Amino acid sequence: MRVAYGLTGNPHDAWDLVQEALTRVGVRWWRLRSQNPGGYAQTVLVRLDVDRHRRLRRERPVESVLDAVGGTDAAVHVGEGLDPELVRALGTLSSRQRAAVVLRTVEDLDHAAIAEHLGCSAATARTHLMRGLARLRDELSDARGEG
Repeated sequence: MRVAYGLTGNPHDAWDLVQEALTRVGVRWWRLRSQNPGGYAQTVLVRLDVDRHRRLRRERPVESVLDAVGGTDAAVHVGEGLDPELVRALGTLSSRQRAAVVLRTVEDLDHAAIAEHLGCSAATARTHLMRGLARLRDELSDARGEG
């Protein structure tokens, strides 16, 4: 759930991603049970988020429902311990950069594991991580006025 929240920045979208990932694991359980169902679920989670961003780019939503409502108790519970400014800054990253940063910092995965989840080479995963972290640093320093 923490990975999903880090990817989406929204508890409702995070729940949707987790539910869809668990559904896909459940459908394939007989094939996955002797392998690594957790790793499969995490890969599905990241790829679903990338697909979600592609779809959102085409849809162009007018405004966020959470902004209109002002947040929920679920946001506090799911994002427990996450700085709201950090979640906002993560939202400025591309989906692959955000996925790489979240997988590295929340799940402590190495470059090869991140690459496997993203479906790319380790060098590409390192690039996504490096650029994502650099952009995140810039966003957070701008927000704090440390120009």
